[in-house]
Amino acid sequence: MRMPKTPPRMDELMSKMFEEGPDRLTKIIQAAQNRTFKTEPYPHWDKILYLTPPEGLSHKEWWLGVKIQRNPGRKKIPLRDAQRRYFSYVLADPIPERLHEIDMYIGGGIQMPSQITNPETKDQYYVESLIEEAITSSQLEHATTTRRVAREMIRTGRKPSDRSEQMIFNNYRTMQAISEVKNEPLSKDLIFRLHRLITEDTLDDPSAAGRFRRPDEEIYVGDDTGERFYTPPPAEELESRIKILCKFANKEIPKEFVHPAIRAVLLHFWLAFDHPFVDGNGRTARALFYWAMLRYGFWLSEYISISHIILKGPSKYSRAFLYTETDDNDLTYFLVYHLDIIRRAIEALHEYIRKQASKVAQVEKRLRNVAILNYRQRALISHALKHPSATYTFRTHQTSHNIVYQTARLDLLELEKFGLLTSHKIKKRWYFQPAKELETKLTNLR
Repeated sequence: MRMPKTPPRMDELMSKMFEEGPDRLTKIIQAAQNRTFKTEPYPHWDKILYLTPPEGLSHKEWWLGVKIQRNPGRKKIPLRDAQRRYFSYVLADPIPERLHEIDMYIGGGIQMPSQITNPETKDQYYVESLIEEAITSSQLEHATTTRRVAREMIRTGRKPSDRSEQMIFNNYRTMQAISEVKNEPLSKDLIFRLHRLITEDTLDDPSAAGRFRRPDEEIYVGDDTGERFYTPPPAEELESRIKILCKFANKEIPKEFVHPAIRAVLLHFWLAFDHPFVDGNGRTARALFYWAMLRYGFWLSEYISISHIILKGPSKYSRAFLYTETDDNDLTYFLVYHLDIIRRAIEALHEYIRKQASKVAQVEKRLRNVAILNYRQRALISHALKHPSATYTFRTHQTSHNIVYQTARLDLLELEKFGLLTSHKIKKRWYFQPAKELETKLTNLR
């Protein structure tokens, strides 16, 4: 990935316009207002530079008109860069539309998928979402374990065998923990706790978990070639900077209204910008986003995976940060990008639910006469019909349905009693597999 081109300075552009007179500036503003962007709603100079400007305007003049359009209604937040300049954003299109969608589909109860509102089935989707976010968030940080192996590790409770698996396991535990601490106000201690969970047994220096980076620990953001894109604020400033971040997260500042979803997205950017840790900053920033969404009442955010969507185009994720940092600290770039990620994650959830519902419908036709099985047992048998060589344990069943061990044990033993599963014991652990001629036995089961 290359560094985006830095836009021309506004003061230099305005100075030139004043020399040419007000009529020229009026023409520039009008031309910019009449030109819309179809492929990208809020383009950076790095994009505009390669487009054809309105007739009679240079690229720099066109950029001046675009910037003048963007400035009214700009909102500052209490995050500053190394030169003490504030970050800010505008509610440009399509931000209001995206916020409305989030209010409707993540925060409220309107048009919620029945599979998630149903207490009997929602835990299946909850666990699946945690696993997906744990895997893809780690893959963004170069974890190499496959999804199949990672899912097997989490569902069986097997200990991680390498650093990549440890990263995924840590992310899974962190996502679980976020739900437990969502009612706590944000503090330095809470951020440290999340960071320790995320980085346990994955750092070259284990003492770096749950503490700020020190002045002697040089940190920068770059690519694999060694090019530096960004150097975070000095370590000496982290204590005060994180204190302000926590006040922002706890809605103590600013006094004016900030939409909760915007606040959550900006916390993601803020922690990543400050880069307070030696490693694990990206994962901690994404975890902080989830904490904020849950704390602000967007309960469905537990069921979506933003990292799954980010992983499809990781360069766009990095570019959203760089666009902000190279264009007068304009956070609108990151907001437009991140809110679209949330939209796509919601769509992915609905698509996943639709496919699962279709599978369930097919299995229910087979199981419609098996009234003695509960919904968890039906789900397991549904899987067994498609995977006759699958193996199940009390632990995998417990994890898949977010139930207590005793309930999982009773489910599997009952299925064995009905002749639908067979079992064998290795050392102290029981393993269950689909019985032979399972479909026939289901037909005979009442």
